[in-house]
Amino acid sequence: MMAFFADRKRIARAGLVLSTAILAGMATAQTVPDNGEVPNTTLNVPSNVQLFGKAEPNVYRATARVNGEVITATDVDQRLALVLLANDGKLSPEERERVRVQVLRNLIDETLQIQEAKAAEVEVKPEEVNQRYALISQNFKRTPAQMSQYLKEHGSSDRSIKRQIEGELAWQRVLGRKITPFVNVGQEEVQSIIDRLNAAKGTAEYRLGEIYLSGTPETMPQTAENARKIIEQLRQGGSFAAYARQFSEASTAAVGGDLGWIRAEQLPTQLAEPARELKVGQVAGPIEVPGGVSILVKVDERQVLTADPRDAVLSLKQLAVSFPAGTTQAQATPIVERFAEQTRAINGCGTAEGVAQKLGAEVVQNDNIRVRDLPAQLQGVILNLQIGQTTQPFGSLEDGIRVLVLCGRDDPNVGSGPNPDAIMAQLEEERINRRAQRYLRDLRRDAVVDYQ
Repeated sequence: MMAFFADRKRIARAGLVLSTAILAGMATAQTVPDNGEVPNTTLNVPSNVQLFGKAEPNVYRATARVNGEVITATDVDQRLALVLLANDGKLSPEERERVRVQVLRNLIDETLQIQEAKAAEVEVKPEEVNQRYALISQNFKRTPAQMSQYLKEHGSSDRSIKRQIEGELAWQRVLGRKITPFVNVGQEEVQSIIDRLNAAKGTAEYRLGEIYLSGTPETMPQTAENARKIIEQLRQGGSFAAYARQFSEASTAAVGGDLGWIRAEQLPTQLAEPARELKVGQVAGPIEVPGGVSILVKVDERQVLTADPRDAVLSLKQLAVSFPAGTTQAQATPIVERFAEQTRAINGCGTAEGVAQKLGAEVVQNDNIRVRDLPAQLQGVILNLQIGQTTQPFGSLEDGIRVLVLCGRDDPNVGSGPNPDAIMAQLEEERINRRAQRYLRDLRRDAVVDYQ
């Protein structure tokens, strides 16, 4: 099956994001006045600070001992290699060292989470880890053995991924025991949100990703510079989700910075305008917000409670012809012209196989693909086709030439309204995330971490 028919993995989120209380609450807590005064805290920090001795806050050791458990340089290198894979290895030496520092921090948090799970007698069995690893391997179209070899060739290991899987499962179960049972959402809260969504029917909402970096007035220039470096990497093809997981200080870091579907009115003022103006796929930032800066990416756009044509489910046939290795543009041109002429004669899916046989083309059928899962360049073309019609040929010397034939389309139904269960689940998730962040903060505070 050709590449664009492959399933695309999306972050699993409830259908509607209901508020930005996490971001707003965090920003408020981290705001420092612009007048240079130190805020009133219990630390009793003088406004005129004199430092003694030599400090090197930007120098970090390669390894650490966390409550007696060692994180080795190999652990850091292998986890760093996973980040490099997500970014096709396109990191400058300076950026690589900055990511290395963040990887070490993440490994420390992961170690604390696993230790807390063991203290709470929460067990993650090896077969559970292996099962999750097999699913990851399957997503990469490899067997577990092939995936292990692939990771080894790129400087990582299956041990590194399995350790991360263990940490995620262990932490989920700790939260499920100590936090989730004590999170409650009232029906009146859900109904209030349903009322607001119904009132906003037909207005625009956006699927956004965010990377939030905290800063004070004194550190804001450096924070903004760090954000610009991240944006530069993103515009060179870096993975937004990977950078969000490593660098974002918002609770959404765990889901790759995904804010879900949200209306501009729900965002802080500083983020609302960029959210409206961005085109799908564009990145904006650094955007100064109370307590730090944000980087936004627009993943998608739609109308509230309105059927989106891109949610239509299609039945497609693809005809494809590959070019032999070394084929030049001049050699390919007559092949493309003949392919285009023959495929224009298709007048229904029933005739596609006969045309394919004349051309020596491969035929692939998919009866369950959504319009939005196709490349953006093809979505508008497909939406304008009638049943039995074909797209114009597309492709490249490397990928070959192909057309799509529309065999059927099931248009999306307009929903009856917001889903109360999904809204309640989303509210619960937000509150669990906030409490989980406080829980992890307390573990960090009480930990004994010795940098080697």
